[in-house]
Amino acid sequence: MNLTDHSPYPKASVIDEAPRPQMRMIAHHVWQLYNRFPANLFNVYLIEDVLVDAATRWDASSLLKQLTNIPLSQVALTHCHPDHQGAVKQICMTRGVPLACPEGDVASMEGHAPMVPGTVAIKIMQLGFAGPAYAVQRCLHDGDEIAGFRVIHTPGHTPGHVIHFRESDRVALVGDVLRNNHPITGKTGLYEPPDVFTLDREENRRSIRKLAQLRPALLCFGHGPVLYDMEQLDRFVARLPS
Repeated sequence: MNLTDHSPYPKASVIDEAPRPQMRMIAHHVWQLYNRFPANLFNVYLIEDVLVDAATRWDASSLLKQLTNIPLSQVALTHCHPDHQGAVKQICMTRGVPLACPEGDVASMEGHAPMVPGTVAIKIMQLGFAGPAYAVQRCLHDGDEIAGFRVIHTPGHTPGHVIHFRESDRVALVGDVLRNNHPITGKTGLYEPPDVFTLDREENRRSIRKLAQLRPALLCFGHGPVLYDMEQLDRFVARLPS
C-alpha cells in the first residue's frame, strides 16, 4: 500500500515550529525526541508529522507522552532492529497511524522472518528490547518521499536499511549506516555499526560512501549526537578500506 496525498490516514493540518516539551529542534520541521539516559543512546526523530524509528519497547510510554497533542500521520522505520522497532506497535495502535518500513525488512517486522544478522548479539537484543511483530501498511522503496525527505536505499546493516534525505537543506537521517558514538564507551565519534549487528559489512561501506556523495550538511544518527561538521565525515570516508 502506498500512501499519497489521498491517504485515508490523518494528516496534520498545520506544522509549526512551536516549542515541544522534551523535544529538541535540530532543523526546520525536524525534532529529536528525548529518549533515555545516556543521551543519544537510541535516537527517535519527528519530521513534520512523521515519527522516524521507535527505539525499544521500554520507550513506548515516554514517546507517546511526548507526542501527546502533536499531529502524527505515520511511523517510518530506517530498518528493523530491536532498538528501532521496539515501540512501533504500541505507538501505531494508540495513535491509529500506519507503519512504513523498508521493503527488505518487512518480513522481519511482520514476524515472518528472523531479524538479521542471526547473531547471538541480535538475539540478546531481541530479548531485551524488541517489540512485537506488526503489520506494515507501506513498503518503502528507493526514491519514495516522506515529509519532504527522499528515501534512499542504503543496505548492508540490514537488507532494507534506508536513510531519509532532504535536498533543500541537505539534512540526512541516517539510521545505523553510521553511528556517532562508540558502541561500548559511548565516546562521541564516527564509527561503522558493529559487525555483530551488521549483515554485510562491505555493502554497508558502499552505503556510507553513497551517503557521503549526497554532500549532506547535517547528519542525524540512530546512535550518537547530531553531526554538523561534514569534514569529519569526509575524513572518515577517506579512511574506509577500499
